[in-house]
Amino acid sequence: MTATVVSRVAQQLSAPAPSSQGTPVMAASSANAADSVRRPADNGLPPSAPRRGLPRLWLAALVVAGLGGAAWYLPAHEQPEETQLVLQGNIDVRQVNLSFKVDGRIDKLVVDEGDTVKAGQVIATLDKSYFHDDLRVARASRNNLAAALAKLKNGSRPEEISEARAQLAYQQATLARARHDFARVKQLISKNAVAPQEFDQYQATWASAEANVKYAQEALRLAEIGPRQEDIDAASAQLAQQEASIIQTERRLADSDLAAPNDGSILTRAREKGAIVQAGETVFTLTLASPVWVRTYVNERDLGRIRPNTPAQVRTDSAPGKVYRGYIGFISPTAEFTPKTVETRELRTDLVYRLRVIVDNPDGGLRQGMPVTVILDLNGASGQ
Repeated sequence: MTATVVSRVAQQLSAPAPSSQGTPVMAASSANAADSVRRPADNGLPPSAPRRGLPRLWLAALVVAGLGGAAWYLPAHEQPEETQLVLQGNIDVRQVNLSFKVDGRIDKLVVDEGDTVKAGQVIATLDKSYFHDDLRVARASRNNLAAALAKLKNGSRPEEISEARAQLAYQQATLARARHDFARVKQLISKNAVAPQEFDQYQATWASAEANVKYAQEALRLAEIGPRQEDIDAASAQLAQQEASIIQTERRLADSDLAAPNDGSILTRAREKGAIVQAGETVFTLTLASPVWVRTYVNERDLGRIRPNTPAQVRTDSAPGKVYRGYIGFISPTAEFTPKTVETRELRTDLVYRLRVIVDNPDGGLRQGMPVTVILDLNGASGQ
């Protein structure tokens, strides 16, 4: 098709110019007159008509060459459909400030800055003597309350009931004697043989003996019935409270050990052995080994081409041949202005969307703040 177009253009350019059909005679005479004026002296050169045809031939050749070059260049350099999206970002590793949950004096620090730790590894301890003392006190109080509860549940012993009965018999005998003495004094008072004050004293002794008998009777009844259910419930609640206090004390003892929550490396060591620390005061800063994220940004034009879980390759400048595998874990739902730390081809005033690419870091080569190149597989995004 391109060759056909080139041949047609060449034919049009090489064809002679059409003459005016309206006045052929005048055109011929005018051409002769003009030719007689412009014709130079005969010096052996060829006529001028062939020289006027040369520029047209050169122009036709240039057009043909240009069209031929375009016909070769455009198919050879046709832009293929993009299957990857290249972004620039930085490694974002999470950090944790490690501290004790309880107050105390640091007894041991077993790691230092730069050391690698495993999840659950004890990296520092407090002086445990105070926690052991508190635990012994709590357990002794628990035992006391447990014994009191058992006493209430078992009720009165047979010996206690017998004692209550003997006390009642004693008070009844005392009452009988007081009643007898009062009756004798009452006969004497009518004969003025006893002073009124003495009569009153015997009368009071009789009344007191009657009250003591009633008290002994009720005591025997209580001994036979046993403790109230409410007292048993109250003692049970006190024992449960003390059991909970023991659990708290044991937990405080366990919290005197500081363990790493995850695999990682110690970034900073903020305290030394012998220091008195408060609960929540930072002792170590731990850099987590996983997860490792890449914080990058994508413009609005490319936002519709990616999805969560889109496969990604991450490369670093320090090891260009090393490829880290990952995927998009988060796409921000809101736009923001491009941060100054991000390098993009677009203007910094353009709105972009933040991405979080989760990366496997088996060799620990990705470190906090490291600039990386993220290559997103758009075919993987379109297939999800």
